[in-house]
Amino acid sequence: MKRFPPIALFKSVEEFRETWTASSPGMDCIVDQESVSKIFNKPVQLTGLGKSVGNRFAIHPMEGWDANRDGSPSELTFRRWRNLGLSGAKLIWGGEAFAVQGDGRANPNQLYNKSRDESIKFLDKLRSSIKSGHDDAGDSVSDLVIGLQLTHSGRFARPHGPRDGKRVFSHPFLEEKYPEDECIPILTDGELEAIGENFVEAAQIAAESGFDFVDIKCCHGYLLHEVLAGHTRPGQYGGSLQNRTRLFRNIVTDIRAACPGLGLGVRLSATDCVPFNSIEDEGIGVPICQDSENAHRYAFGLQPGTFDAPDYDEPVKFIDIADELGIELVNISIGSPYYCPHVQRPAAYPPSDGYVSPEDPLRSVARHIMAVRTCKKAFPHIKFVGSGYSYLQEFLSHVAAYEIQEDMVDFVGIGRMFLSYPEFPRDVLASRPFERKRICRTFSDCTSAPRNGLVSGCYPLDPYYKSRPEALELKKIKKMTAKKP
Repeated sequence: MKRFPPIALFKSVEEFRETWTASSPGMDCIVDQESVSKIFNKPVQLTGLGKSVGNRFAIHPMEGWDANRDGSPSELTFRRWRNLGLSGAKLIWGGEAFAVQGDGRANPNQLYNKSRDESIKFLDKLRSSIKSGHDDAGDSVSDLVIGLQLTHSGRFARPHGPRDGKRVFSHPFLEEKYPEDECIPILTDGELEAIGENFVEAAQIAAESGFDFVDIKCCHGYLLHEVLAGHTRPGQYGGSLQNRTRLFRNIVTDIRAACPGLGLGVRLSATDCVPFNSIEDEGIGVPICQDSENAHRYAFGLQPGTFDAPDYDEPVKFIDIADELGIELVNISIGSPYYCPHVQRPAAYPPSDGYVSPEDPLRSVARHIMAVRTCKKAFPHIKFVGSGYSYLQEFLSHVAAYEIQEDMVDFVGIGRMFLSYPEFPRDVLASRPFERKRICRTFSDCTSAPRNGLVSGCYPLDPYYKSRPEALELKKIKKMTAKKP
C-alpha cells in the first residue's frame, strides 16, 4: 500500500517547510507564529454587505447528519452551531447545508425546508446559538458574518436512506462507479426551474431568520455543480456555458429581487477529476475512466485529454458571471467527496467508502491553493475563501498566513479541524500553543460514520463523541471493512 510521511512526524515548522516547498512549485509558509497571528487578525471589508469581517478565519459548512427527520435541528445540531461561535472565526460560511426541499437532502437527517414558518423559527435559533457562543467567549458580534448554505443534492440525494436522487444528465463514468444511477430519472427543464424557485424561497427564509448572506452551493457533485458540467445535456440548461449557467443566473437574479438586503455567495468546485475507484487488494485510487479524451465533457474545469488536470477557463468565466451579478464572496473547492475524495478532502486515512490517495496529500492541498490563486489573480476585488487546509494540521496556519500575506486568498476555511478542535482559530489568533491532542489527523471518521448511517463527529479526538455509543459501533464497522495491505 502506498503511504506518505504523516504530517505529525515533522518536528518543526522549518522541517515541514523544506518538504512543503519541494512538494509543488511556488508553495511556501511563514515560520514565525506571532507574524502568523498578526496576519490572521486583519479584518476584511465586505462592500456589498456594508460589514467588516473581524479576522481571516472562515468555517466551512459541516453537516452533522444529526438533524431530526422532520428537518429541524437536534441537540447535537445546536451544539455544533454554538461551537461555530466559540471558534473565534468571524466568517461562518453557511453553518451547514440547508436543503431547499425534502427530496434534495443528502441524508435523512439533514436540515431542510419542510415548513416556512417552522424553518424561520429554528434557523433563527441556530443563528442565535452562534452569536451566543461568540458572546460567551467574550467576542463582539459586530464583525461576525453568518451565512446559510442552500443546496439540492441532485443525483446524490438520500432523503430516506438509500440513493434516491435525480440526474441532470447521463454520466457514463459516474454510472460505472454507481450502477444504480442508470435507473434514476433525468430532471426535466421544468423540474430544474421548480428547484430554482425553491432556492429563492429558502433564501427568503434565511433573510427573515437574520442571516447576512446565503451560499448558492455549486460544488462537490451536487445539483448545481452537475448542471455546470452538463456539456452533453440538451436544451436550455445544457451545452454552452451560457446555458449551463442559466439556472444559477436565474436563481441569483430572483433572490436579488425577493431579498434586496441579503448578501450572496457561492461555493464552487472550480476544477474536477474523473471518478476514482480503488485497486483491489492494494486499495489505491485509480481513475475509473479509460477514455481521457472525452472525460472533460462530463466535468467542469477539467482539461481535455486528462483525468485530473485543471482547466480554469470556464471557472474563471463563471466567476465573471457571478461578479456581474454582484456576488463578492466566493468559496473555492475542487472535485467531490463522492468520486475523488483524495483531491477534494486530502487525508492521511481514507473514509470507509474511499481509497488510499494515489498522490501525496500535500500535492492535493497544493491543488486547492493553486485553484484559489488562479481565481484571485483574475478577480482581485472578490473575496475568496480557500479550502483543503486541514490536512496540514499544526502547520495549517503557517501555510495559510503566507497565502493571505501574498494576497492570494482572503479567508482560510477550515472544516474537519473545526470538528476536532473548535477553538483552533482562537488559539492561532491569540498566538497560543496548540493543544496537539485535539489537532485533526484526518482519520476520516467524521465521514466514515455518516457513510454507515451514524452521526458525524470527531470520534477519535472529541471526548463528547468518543463517549457516545456510535463510537463503539464505528470501531466495529472499521474493523470489518479494513483492507489488507
